[in-house]
This record gives sequence, C-alpha cells and structure tokens, in this order.
Amino acid sequence: MNILVAPDKFRGSLEAADVCQAVTEGILMAYPEANVTSIPLADGGEGTCRILTSQAHGTYVKVTVSDPLGRAIEAEYGLSEDRQTAFIEMAAASGLAILSATERNPLLTSTYGTGELIKDALDKGVSKIILGIGGSATTEGGIGMAAALGCRFYDKSNNLLSANGASLNAIHSIDMSQLDARLKSVSVVVACDVTNPLFGINGAAFVYGPQKGADPEMIVTLDNGLKNLAKVAKETLGRDVSDEPGAGAAGGLGAGCLWFLNATLKDGVSIVMEQSNITDIIENSDLVITGEGKVDEQTLAGKVVKGLADSCQTYKVPLAVVCGTLQITPEQVRSAGITYAVSVLTRPMDLDQAQQEAFALVRDATFHLVRLFFSNRKN
Repeated sequence: MNILVAPDKFRGSLEAADVCQAVTEGILMAYPEANVTSIPLADGGEGTCRILTSQAHGTYVKVTVSDPLGRAIEAEYGLSEDRQTAFIEMAAASGLAILSATERNPLLTSTYGTGELIKDALDKGVSKIILGIGGSATTEGGIGMAAALGCRFYDKSNNLLSANGASLNAIHSIDMSQLDARLKSVSVVVACDVTNPLFGINGAAFVYGPQKGADPEMIVTLDNGLKNLAKVAKETLGRDVSDEPGAGAAGGLGAGCLWFLNATLKDGVSIVMEQSNITDIIENSDLVITGEGKVDEQTLAGKVVKGLADSCQTYKVPLAVVCGTLQITPEQVRSAGITYAVSVLTRPMDLDQAQQEAFALVRDATFHLVRLFFSNRKN
C-alpha cells in the first residue's frame, strides 16, 4: 500500500517536517509494510520558502538588508540546486515578527529590505523568483521594495519621498526609469494566501492594519494612501490592479509586485504542490494523510488541506486529515472531499500541554486512523 504524507505545520508546536515524521511513525506502527512518501507542504505563509528550497535541493544565501524600520539585519533566502530559482520570504526582511510590539507602526515600516533580497537574487543570475509575502509588518503597497530596485516616488513639488506608509498620500509621480532592467527577463511568482483587494473596507489597511500597529485614524490615512498610490500607478503604468485578488496581501505588496515586478500572484498551496510534482504521487497512492494545527472554514478557502482535497477528488484517492482543533461540520468535511478528519486531542488539556505533546498526539491519532482504514479495506 502506498501512503502519501503531506501536512502543513502545526503552528507553535511542529514544523511540517516534524508532522511528517510523527505521521509516518503512526502509519508504520499500524501497518509496517506500508510504502510511505513524505512531502512537507505550506500555504504561502512563513516557512514556505524553506520547504521550496528543500524540495529543490537548494542552499541558503545570507544577506545584510534593511529591516522594516531601516536597521541593518541579516536575512536569508534559498537558491535552487541549479541556482536558477530564488525562494524569498518577505518576512525574513520585512516581517512583523522582526519588530517588538512597541515598534509596530505601518506609517514608518517599509518593504525596502525585501527589495534588497530580490536585488541580491538578480545579482546571482536567477531566472525565476518565488516570493512568499505572508507575515508583513508593512502597509505601503510595495513602494519600499520598488525603491530598493531603483523606482523613485515624488511629491507634487518633485521632492523624493521616503518609501513608507506615511508617504502614500503625498505620491504625485513615479519614476520607473531606473528600475532594475534585469526584472524584464526574470519570472516572478508570488505566493499569496489571501484574496483581499488593495483598499476599501476589505483592503490591506482595514483588515490587517490593526495587527501591524495601526490605530483607527492611521487605518483611514493608510487606506486613502493606498487609493492614491493606485491612482498614480494607473496613470504611470496604465494598469489598475487594486481589485485583483491578493492585491491587498502583505499591506498591498501584492499590488506592488503586480505593478513593479510584473509578477503573477498564485495561492501558495498551488506553488508548493507544483514544485513537488505531488499530483503524480497522489495518483499512485492508496491513501493521503495531511494535517495542520487548526482545521476551520478558512482551511477550506485555500489552505493546504483544501488543495490536497481537490487533487485527491480528481484521482479518487481517500484523504485523511489530522489536526489539533477540528472546527468544521460533518457536512463541510463531506463537501470538501475529505474522507476522514480527526482531532489529535484525546483528553482535556490546555494549549501549552497540547503543544508539548503534539508529536505523540499526531503519531497516535495516525495509528488509529490507519488501523481503521485498512480494517475497512479488508472488510
């Protein structure tokens, strides 16, 4: 029997590779003769580029770049074995986790360091960049990234503006003449796990601004600034991307990638699955087991579980899901194409205890589901 193990991480307790190990141990406890293939997955958020680099048998490059507030930090990105593809995570340079709670201020933060990572990859001669944009500390439409690559933003008096959220409302013109010419010959694919527009009530500032330190007044200022950026960018580039799904991702970096990098936005699950050629393995599997820390309605909107469920339905392969918290109904399980879903929690316990025991809980839950699966097949 061929079993594919392809989970996401359990946030706060197990990385995806650790989940693979726990699930594999559970399978082999129940069915020692099983042929197990493990492929850690991700949905475009933190950890995605590390998984992609591993799949590509790549190496890591360390670079000194600017953090969200312009301070020098060391960040890294991945290069594929053939050095033709760079795997960059914007959170490595421009992520919210870099800042303390008191430092969070999206009027001041910038994606400049992300642009510096991209520039270094261009210096290495890559022909493709896969950019993950989860976990940002910014709400500036990607102007910092663009500035690091040679783009300039001016006010109505032709003064050069700082590339941060506070400058958005003052942008009057954009000079693209010095934008790095190498971008024209590089394919850029952005791993994006949200579909928000650039501005408006469902846009970058209103939905994600508060977690980045924005108060209500700041949110309105940033939203108006993103509207202004969209207006000037449309005048300059002849293209309005503000309503494209994912334009509001990472504080509008999604839109910035479309404007300044001519990028393609794709959901992170699809990118990771394509890079791993996982559909070929699914087609030849008898069972697929996946999982993540919490399975809820958001999971069914485009996370790892949903991506696998769609592929498993195509090839009529049963899909089992193990998770810490199961918050979908039996009807949702059925309609999503999931064969079996189970929480690994076996008794009342607090979050700390569950995280500490996560490996054993995942292993044991897998043992029981595999025993059940093969018992039903024998019958």
